[in-house]
Amino acid sequence: MKEVTRKIPKKDALGITLGKPVYTEDLAPKNALFVKILRSPHAFAKIKNIDTTEAEKVDGIECILTYKDVPRVPITRAGQGYPEPSPHDWYILDEYVRYVGDEVAIVAGKNEKCVNEAIKKIKVEYEVLEPVLDFEKAEGHSSIIHPEKETHPMFEIGFNAEKNIAASYEMEIGNIEEELKKCDVVVSQRFYTQAQAHVAFEPHTAASYIDMHGRLVIISSTQVPFHVRRIIAEAFKIPIKDVRVIKPRIGGGFGGKQAVHGEPFVAAVTLKTGKPAKIVYSRQEVFEATYSRHPMRYDVTLGATKDGKLKVIDIKGLSDTGAYGEHALTTFMVAGSKTLPLYNKVDAVRFSGKVVYTNKVPAGAYRGYGAIQGNFALESTIDILAEKLGMDPLEFRKKNMINEGETSPIFKIMGEGREGVEMIVRSCKLNECVEEGKKLIKWDEKFPRVKVSETKIRGVGMAIAMQGSGIANIDMGSAILKLNDDGSFNLLVGATDLGTGSDTILAQIAAEVLNVPTEDIIVYSSDTDLTPFDVGAYASSTTYVSGNAVKKAAEKMKKLIIKEGALKLGLDESKVDFDGKYVYEIDGDKKVSLKELATVLLYTEHQKQLIAEASYVGPESPPPFMAGFAEVEVDIETGKVKLINYVAVVDCGVTINPNLAKIQVEGGLVQGIGMALYEDVKYSPNGKLLTNNLMHYKIPSRVDIGNIIVKFAESYEPTGPFGAKSVAEIGIDTPPAAIANAIYNAVGVRITSLPITPEKILLNLKK
Repeated sequence: MKEVTRKIPKKDALGITLGKPVYTEDLAPKNALFVKILRSPHAFAKIKNIDTTEAEKVDGIECILTYKDVPRVPITRAGQGYPEPSPHDWYILDEYVRYVGDEVAIVAGKNEKCVNEAIKKIKVEYEVLEPVLDFEKAEGHSSIIHPEKETHPMFEIGFNAEKNIAASYEMEIGNIEEELKKCDVVVSQRFYTQAQAHVAFEPHTAASYIDMHGRLVIISSTQVPFHVRRIIAEAFKIPIKDVRVIKPRIGGGFGGKQAVHGEPFVAAVTLKTGKPAKIVYSRQEVFEATYSRHPMRYDVTLGATKDGKLKVIDIKGLSDTGAYGEHALTTFMVAGSKTLPLYNKVDAVRFSGKVVYTNKVPAGAYRGYGAIQGNFALESTIDILAEKLGMDPLEFRKKNMINEGETSPIFKIMGEGREGVEMIVRSCKLNECVEEGKKLIKWDEKFPRVKVSETKIRGVGMAIAMQGSGIANIDMGSAILKLNDDGSFNLLVGATDLGTGSDTILAQIAAEVLNVPTEDIIVYSSDTDLTPFDVGAYASSTTYVSGNAVKKAAEKMKKLIIKEGALKLGLDESKVDFDGKYVYEIDGDKKVSLKELATVLLYTEHQKQLIAEASYVGPESPPPFMAGFAEVEVDIETGKVKLINYVAVVDCGVTINPNLAKIQVEGGLVQGIGMALYEDVKYSPNGKLLTNNLMHYKIPSRVDIGNIIVKFAESYEPTGPFGAKSVAEIGIDTPPAAIANAIYNAVGVRITSLPITPEKILLNLKK
């Protein structure tokens, strides 16, 4: 390969490094009205009266909107697929507020100062209601969080607003109870995973204006521009053709921007006033009023024979979706669908549970998307079972895990919010990942523990994981290639680069097919007017789904170039080929350069613009795999955990750009380590978020994460572009379980609730 597998710098790297205006706020109209939101001080209340009289008198105020001034259309903000399975339970503004930070009024003015002054002058009379703050007590609580009659489910998914249930699900293969009776060893354990904030460096930002044709244009730091267009059109009851969404560079998303957030508020102001508007969330608003990861509880029961055959997996879950049901069902189902197939040789498997509403910050998409929660519970219990069997947990996994050429019935039964697809795993180097990780961490020397001093003990632990590559039969990407008169190409894609480097990856794929330098592929992405449709950046889909579309488009372009080159040379198409520089006669001396051909095509001979387009929907979702190994040092006097080494060996197929793939895995690992050891969303007794700034919400810095080693297994996925699978999410999944297992192996303390803090370890040591 010439361009694929090259360590090419990201196409936008230089511009961002030089501070060029590339982000949403940079590109917002200079005369845009400044928009801010009056937010609820109560976790649950009904607005009895809003008086904006004094606020409207503030000099510079252009517009104040309440729930009486905007369309009352129930929507889901979740930007994923269509129809999206989440309940339609959110309104641009509503008479109910359902968490501290929920929107009460939209205020727009000529500057931030006047808007802040006006917000203080708005008088709101609330009927304060009893909030639901404990998700284990939400079902059947006397307070009904969504009593409004307009809220409705998209599908019949166990939705029951009267009982605060946003979704429920149950799946069973085989007879759990009968198979458990045949097991020699049975273990059961309950686990809790916490909410987690995304902490993308760029806060949520959106701007809007009316163009010369009277259409609404939105500039947004979004992962899903085409979904934003559809959702905004639905919310305001306007035709989709009258909405345009432009996505500039994004300063991180991680799933937190896989929805509409500020876009409806600027749109409401622009539609009301006819003037441009922009909103830039404060860091406090990002914490308090966007998304967090779904907190979950899992009860896991495993059964095995004494020779180490895993026979039964039974997982029952409870998920906290917060005030609104975005991604409620899909995230919960992924917790099973992206973990259960790892152990595909069981005789019986069951996955069931509910997703409940609470009066807390809404939960939504976050890298790992349910899989990390399920992985922590399952992979921790695997270690518990292996110990009870007297087996090395590494060898127990190897005996029971999925291998290349195998399948799992889970693939067919469980998708994301709906049924999945049958699939044979064509590429799976999980065994190689485990073996390589074993060597790199020096498992045989260090397992289970090494005493460093009288007070410090080191232990090693591991976990395995799988993800997917887009959502099969749902996620679609498309691409357009255009030949320019100097022989370069424009690549137009709806795919959304979040800073991951997908623009570069897609350019490399096109360049590889055309045998031209990646520098000759000029990428323009994510403008709903100018680029072809793409579902957006989520579900680890871009390289696999959008990459396959780009590859198909490039193959079409190559055929067009050969056809026109043959015409120029006066030869039959079968007699010529294209090497990236020349269309040449295979068995002769005739040739024409690509640059010359492009020039004459546009200006003088057989004039036409060469354009090739293609779309791709994955009929399956080939999973990447990973083995993660943690080495920790535990101070038994303080309970402090120091992460010494983390080894990640990943099978993501062919790495289109090894540097970018490595960075993706490293970034995921750091977020997984943060969830395991540091990050904790905390609330006051009345439901106010306490960890609403970076002083109180701890994310790991470079000094906290020890030595990270990332390796890639040699693998080739036959359905992927040049053998590639996804790599964006797989890195995040294993750290919680691997670190928890390492801590147990070091000091014999099994922590079952995240994050794993020194206090929890010390208390358990004292017990």
